[in-house]
Amino acid sequence: MRFGFDIGGTNIAAGIIDESNRLIAKDSVRFPRGEGNAAVIEACAGLYHRICDQAAIPEQEIIGVGVAVPGSVSPHDGVVIDAHNLGFHHTPLAALLSDALKKPVALINDADAATLAEHRIGTLKGAKTAMLITIGTGIGGGLILNGDLFRGGRNNGTEPGHMVLRNGGRHCSCGIDGCAETYCSATRLGKDGAVFRKPTAKEVIEAAKQGDKQALALFKEYIDDFGSYIASIVNLLDPERIAIGGGVSGAGSFLLDPLRADAEKKCFFETCPEIVIASAGNDAGIIGAGLIVS
Repeated sequence: MRFGFDIGGTNIAAGIIDESNRLIAKDSVRFPRGEGNAAVIEACAGLYHRICDQAAIPEQEIIGVGVAVPGSVSPHDGVVIDAHNLGFHHTPLAALLSDALKKPVALINDADAATLAEHRIGTLKGAKTAMLITIGTGIGGGLILNGDLFRGGRNNGTEPGHMVLRNGGRHCSCGIDGCAETYCSATRLGKDGAVFRKPTAKEVIEAAKQGDKQALALFKEYIDDFGSYIASIVNLLDPERIAIGGGVSGAGSFLLDPLRADAEKKCFFETCPEIVIASAGNDAGIIGAGLIVS
Protein backbone atom coordinates (compact mmCIF):
# COMPACT_ATOMS: atom_id res chain seq x y z
CA MET A 1 0.00 0.00 0.00
CA ARG A 2 0.99 3.62 -0.50
CA PHE A 3 0.39 6.80 1.45
CA GLY A 4 -0.42 10.21 -0.02
CA PHE A 5 -0.31 13.74 1.38
CA ASP A 6 -2.03 16.74 -0.21
CA ILE A 7 -0.56 19.75 1.58
CA GLY A 8 -2.52 22.96 1.17
CA GLY A 9 -2.33 26.37 2.74
CA THR A 10 -5.37 25.69 4.93
CA ASN A 11 -5.31 21.93 5.57
CA ILE A 12 -3.09 18.91 5.17
CA ALA A 13 -5.14 16.00 3.81
CA ALA A 14 -3.78 12.47 3.63
CA GLY A 15 -4.77 8.89 3.09
CA ILE A 16 -3.88 5.30 2.27
CA ILE A 17 -4.15 3.99 -1.29
CA ASP A 18 -4.48 0.26 -1.80
CA GLU A 19 -3.20 -1.99 -4.59
CA SER A 20 -6.27 -1.15 -6.73
CA ASN A 21 -5.62 2.61 -6.45
CA ARG A 22 -8.56 3.05 -4.09
CA LEU A 23 -8.42 5.52 -1.22
CA ILE A 24 -9.33 3.33 1.75
CA ALA A 25 -8.69 5.70 4.67
CA LYS A 26 -8.22 9.46 4.98
CA ASP A 27 -8.11 12.35 7.44
CA SER A 28 -6.85 15.92 7.64
CA VAL A 29 -5.33 18.46 10.00
CA ARG A 30 -4.87 22.22 9.98
CA PHE A 31 -1.78 23.46 8.15
CA PRO A 32 0.46 25.14 10.78
CA ARG A 33 0.83 28.40 8.88
CA GLY A 34 3.78 30.51 9.95
CA GLU A 35 5.07 27.96 12.46
CA GLY A 36 8.05 26.74 10.44
CA ASN A 37 9.07 23.55 8.67
CA ALA A 38 9.42 21.51 11.87
CA ALA A 39 5.77 22.12 12.74
CA VAL A 40 4.68 21.02 9.24
CA ILE A 41 6.69 17.79 9.50
CA GLU A 42 5.29 17.15 12.98
CA ALA A 43 1.72 17.66 11.72
CA CYS A 44 2.30 15.32 8.78
CA ALA A 45 3.86 12.63 10.95
CA GLY A 46 1.02 12.80 13.46
CA LEU A 47 -1.54 12.51 10.68
CA TYR A 48 0.30 9.58 9.10
CA HIS A 49 0.40 7.59 12.34
CA ARG A 50 -3.23 8.39 13.17
CA ILE A 51 -4.57 7.27 9.80
CA CYS A 52 -2.61 4.01 9.93
CA ASP A 53 -3.87 3.36 13.47
CA GLN A 54 -7.48 4.18 12.64
CA ALA A 55 -7.40 1.97 9.55
CA ALA A 56 -5.66 -0.82 11.51
CA ILE A 57 -2.98 -1.04 8.81
CA PRO A 58 0.56 -1.82 10.05
CA GLU A 59 2.98 0.87 8.94
CA GLN A 60 5.32 -1.76 7.53
CA GLU A 61 2.69 -2.39 4.82
CA ILE A 62 3.17 1.16 3.51
CA ILE A 63 5.84 0.92 0.81
CA GLY A 64 6.31 4.66 0.42
CA VAL A 65 4.86 8.14 0.69
CA GLY A 66 3.95 10.69 -1.97
CA VAL A 67 3.46 14.39 -1.25
CA ALA A 68 1.55 16.89 -3.39
CA VAL A 69 2.20 20.60 -2.86
CA PRO A 70 0.89 23.74 -4.60
CA GLY A 71 4.08 25.08 -6.11
CA SER A 72 7.15 24.26 -8.14
CA VAL A 73 9.05 21.15 -7.14
CA SER A 74 12.19 19.32 -8.15
CA PRO A 75 11.06 15.68 -8.06
CA HIS A 76 14.55 14.25 -8.54
CA ASP A 77 16.05 15.76 -5.39
CA GLY A 78 12.81 16.07 -3.40
CA VAL A 79 12.97 19.85 -2.99
CA VAL A 80 10.05 22.26 -3.00
CA ILE A 81 11.50 25.18 -4.96
CA ASP A 82 8.71 27.65 -4.24
CA ALA A 83 5.33 27.12 -2.60
CA HIS A 84 4.38 30.62 -1.52
CA ASN A 85 1.16 29.64 0.26
CA LEU A 86 3.10 27.15 2.39
CA GLY A 87 6.16 29.25 3.07
CA PHE A 88 8.40 26.66 1.38
CA HIS A 89 11.37 27.99 -0.60
CA HIS A 90 14.07 25.52 -1.63
CA THR A 91 12.82 23.28 1.16
CA PRO A 92 14.10 19.65 1.16
CA LEU A 93 10.66 18.38 2.08
CA ALA A 94 11.14 14.80 0.92
CA ALA A 95 14.25 14.31 3.04
CA LEU A 96 12.68 15.96 6.10
CA LEU A 97 9.55 13.85 5.91
CA SER A 98 11.45 10.68 5.09
CA ASP A 99 13.55 11.12 8.23
CA ALA A 100 10.38 11.54 10.30
CA LEU A 101 8.43 8.62 8.81
CA LYS A 102 11.32 6.26 8.01
CA LYS A 103 9.83 5.77 4.54
CA PRO A 104 10.91 6.80 1.04
CA VAL A 105 9.15 10.04 0.04
CA ALA A 106 8.47 11.45 -3.43
CA LEU A 107 7.20 14.94 -4.37
CA ILE A 108 4.75 16.16 -7.01
CA ASN A 109 2.94 19.40 -7.81
CA ASP A 110 -0.68 19.22 -6.60
CA ALA A 111 -2.20 19.91 -10.03
CA ASP A 112 -0.01 17.19 -11.55
CA ALA A 113 -1.16 14.85 -8.78
CA ALA A 114 -4.80 15.55 -9.57
CA THR A 115 -4.12 14.99 -13.28
CA LEU A 116 -2.45 11.67 -12.58
CA ALA A 117 -5.41 10.55 -10.46
CA GLU A 118 -7.87 11.63 -13.14
CA HIS A 119 -5.89 9.65 -15.74
CA ARG A 120 -5.68 6.49 -13.66
CA ILE A 121 -9.18 6.35 -12.16
CA GLY A 122 -11.22 9.26 -13.56
CA THR A 123 -12.59 10.68 -16.77
CA LEU A 124 -9.18 10.86 -18.47
CA LYS A 125 -8.63 7.12 -18.07
CA GLY A 126 -7.55 5.47 -21.31
CA ALA A 127 -6.58 8.71 -23.08
CA LYS A 128 -3.06 8.98 -24.47
CA THR A 129 -3.19 12.75 -24.78
CA ALA A 130 -5.38 14.69 -22.39
CA MET A 131 -5.52 17.64 -20.04
CA LEU A 132 -7.06 18.47 -16.68
CA ILE A 133 -7.99 22.10 -16.03
CA THR A 134 -9.08 22.98 -12.50
CA ILE A 135 -11.10 26.16 -12.11
CA GLY A 136 -11.07 27.66 -8.64
CA THR A 137 -9.51 30.74 -7.09
CA GLY A 138 -6.96 30.42 -9.88
CA ILE A 139 -6.42 27.90 -12.66
CA GLY A 140 -4.35 24.77 -12.26
CA GLY A 141 -4.05 21.62 -14.26
CA GLY A 142 -1.80 19.10 -15.83
CA LEU A 143 -1.06 17.36 -19.09
CA ILE A 144 -0.95 13.74 -20.21
CA LEU A 145 1.27 13.13 -23.25
CA ASN A 146 1.64 9.69 -24.85
CA GLY A 147 -0.07 8.12 -21.85
CA ASP A 148 2.24 9.62 -19.22
CA LEU A 149 2.14 12.67 -16.99
CA PHE A 150 4.16 15.46 -18.61
CA ARG A 151 6.08 17.46 -16.00
CA GLY A 152 7.56 19.97 -18.41
CA GLY A 153 10.53 19.76 -20.70
CA ARG A 154 12.83 20.97 -17.92
CA ASN A 155 10.83 19.37 -15.07
CA ASN A 156 9.39 22.73 -14.01
CA GLY A 157 5.86 21.44 -14.49
CA THR A 158 3.16 23.23 -16.46
CA GLU A 159 1.24 26.39 -15.53
CA PRO A 160 -1.89 26.48 -17.69
CA GLY A 161 -3.36 29.33 -15.66
CA HIS A 162 -0.55 31.63 -16.71
CA MET A 163 -0.84 31.41 -20.46
CA VAL A 164 -1.39 35.00 -21.58
CA LEU A 165 -4.92 35.16 -22.93
CA ARG A 166 -5.09 38.92 -23.51
CA ASN A 167 -2.02 41.12 -23.96
CA GLY A 168 -2.10 44.01 -21.49
CA GLY A 169 -5.21 42.59 -19.86
CA ARG A 170 -6.24 42.13 -16.24
CA HIS A 171 -3.43 42.09 -13.70
CA CYS A 172 -2.60 38.64 -12.33
CA SER A 173 -1.23 37.80 -8.89
CA CYS A 174 1.86 36.39 -10.63
CA GLY A 175 2.75 39.91 -11.75
CA ILE A 176 1.86 39.51 -15.42
CA ASP A 177 -1.10 41.17 -17.13
CA GLY A 178 -3.67 39.14 -19.06
CA CYS A 179 -3.11 35.63 -17.69
CA ALA A 180 -5.83 33.07 -18.41
CA GLU A 181 -6.76 32.74 -14.75
CA THR A 182 -7.72 36.44 -14.59
CA TYR A 183 -10.40 35.68 -17.21
CA CYS A 184 -11.35 32.03 -16.65
CA SER A 185 -11.17 31.49 -12.89
CA ALA A 186 -13.92 31.57 -10.28
CA THR A 187 -12.27 34.73 -8.96
CA ARG A 188 -13.06 36.55 -12.22
CA LEU A 189 -16.76 35.71 -11.90
CA GLY A 190 -16.81 36.84 -8.28
CA LYS A 191 -15.00 40.12 -8.92
CA ASP A 192 -17.25 41.06 -11.83
CA GLY A 193 -20.36 39.81 -10.04
CA ALA A 194 -19.63 41.95 -6.99
CA VAL A 195 -20.69 45.00 -9.03
CA PHE A 196 -24.28 43.72 -8.85
CA ARG A 197 -24.03 42.11 -5.42
CA LYS A 198 -23.07 38.62 -6.56
CA PRO A 199 -19.53 38.42 -5.13
CA THR A 200 -18.88 34.71 -5.72
CA ALA A 201 -18.82 32.49 -8.79
CA LYS A 202 -21.53 30.31 -7.25
CA GLU A 203 -23.87 33.27 -6.81
CA VAL A 204 -23.26 34.49 -10.36
CA ILE A 205 -23.92 31.04 -11.83
CA GLU A 206 -27.06 30.48 -9.75
CA ALA A 207 -28.39 33.90 -10.75
CA ALA A 208 -27.64 33.16 -14.41
CA LYS A 209 -29.50 29.87 -14.15
CA GLN A 210 -32.51 31.80 -12.86
CA GLY A 211 -32.39 34.20 -15.80
CA ASP A 212 -30.87 37.26 -14.15
CA LYS A 213 -29.88 39.51 -17.08
CA GLN A 214 -26.69 40.90 -15.53
CA ALA A 215 -25.50 37.46 -14.44
CA LEU A 216 -26.32 35.97 -17.84
CA ALA A 217 -24.37 38.71 -19.62
CA LEU A 218 -21.38 38.18 -17.35
CA PHE A 219 -21.55 34.41 -17.76
CA LYS A 220 -21.70 34.79 -21.55
CA GLU A 221 -18.52 36.92 -21.47
CA TYR A 222 -16.91 34.32 -19.22
CA ILE A 223 -17.77 31.50 -21.64
CA ASP A 224 -16.37 33.55 -24.52
CA ASP A 225 -13.03 33.92 -22.72
CA PHE A 226 -13.00 30.34 -21.45
CA GLY A 227 -13.83 29.02 -24.92
CA SER A 228 -10.93 30.99 -26.41
CA TYR A 229 -8.64 29.48 -23.78
CA ILE A 230 -9.84 25.93 -24.49
CA ALA A 231 -9.54 26.43 -28.26
CA SER A 232 -5.95 27.66 -27.88
CA ILE A 233 -5.07 24.52 -25.91
CA VAL A 234 -6.77 22.32 -28.49
CA ASN A 235 -4.99 24.01 -31.40
CA LEU A 236 -1.62 23.51 -29.72
CA LEU A 237 -2.00 19.95 -28.42
CA ASP A 238 -4.91 18.28 -30.26
CA PRO A 239 -5.82 16.30 -27.10
CA GLU A 240 -8.33 13.46 -27.08
CA ARG A 241 -10.07 14.74 -23.96
CA ILE A 242 -10.12 17.74 -21.64
CA ALA A 243 -11.49 17.39 -18.11
CA ILE A 244 -12.73 20.42 -16.18
CA GLY A 245 -12.46 20.27 -12.40
CA GLY A 246 -12.64 22.66 -9.47
CA GLY A 247 -15.57 24.56 -8.00
CA VAL A 248 -16.91 26.05 -11.23
CA SER A 249 -17.22 22.55 -12.73
CA GLY A 250 -20.12 22.01 -10.31
CA ALA A 251 -22.26 23.95 -12.79
CA GLY A 252 -22.26 20.81 -14.95
CA SER A 253 -24.04 21.05 -18.29
CA PHE A 254 -24.86 24.74 -17.67
CA LEU A 255 -21.12 25.32 -18.08
CA LEU A 256 -20.15 22.53 -20.46
CA ASP A 257 -22.81 22.94 -23.14
CA PRO A 258 -22.04 26.57 -24.05
CA LEU A 259 -18.32 26.03 -23.45
CA ARG A 260 -18.20 23.16 -25.94
CA ALA A 261 -20.13 25.20 -28.50
CA ASP A 262 -17.87 28.24 -28.10
CA ALA A 263 -14.64 26.22 -28.26
CA GLU A 264 -15.82 24.34 -31.35
CA LYS A 265 -16.40 27.63 -33.19
CA LYS A 266 -12.82 28.71 -32.47
CA CYS A 267 -11.07 25.37 -32.91
CA PHE A 268 -8.85 25.01 -35.98
CA PHE A 269 -9.62 21.32 -36.43
CA GLU A 270 -12.76 19.88 -37.99
CA THR A 271 -13.82 18.40 -34.67
CA CYS A 272 -13.14 19.45 -31.10
CA PRO A 273 -12.06 16.88 -28.46
CA GLU A 274 -14.30 15.68 -25.67
CA ILE A 275 -14.76 18.22 -22.87
CA VAL A 276 -15.94 16.49 -19.70
CA ILE A 277 -16.31 17.09 -15.97
CA ALA A 278 -13.49 15.67 -13.84
CA SER A 279 -14.60 12.82 -11.59
CA ALA A 280 -11.77 12.13 -9.12
CA GLY A 281 -13.05 14.91 -6.86
CA ASN A 282 -11.49 16.49 -3.79
CA ASP A 283 -9.42 13.38 -3.07
CA ALA A 284 -7.54 13.58 -6.38
CA GLY A 285 -4.48 15.21 -4.80
CA ILE A 286 -4.13 12.49 -2.16
CA ILE A 287 -4.61 9.70 -4.69
CA GLY A 288 -2.25 11.23 -7.23
CA ALA A 289 0.41 11.73 -4.56
CA GLY A 290 0.13 8.07 -3.60
CA LEU A 291 0.32 6.98 -7.23
CA ILE A 292 3.84 8.40 -7.69
CA VAL A 293 5.20 5.99 -5.09
CA SER A 294 7.06 3.17 -6.85
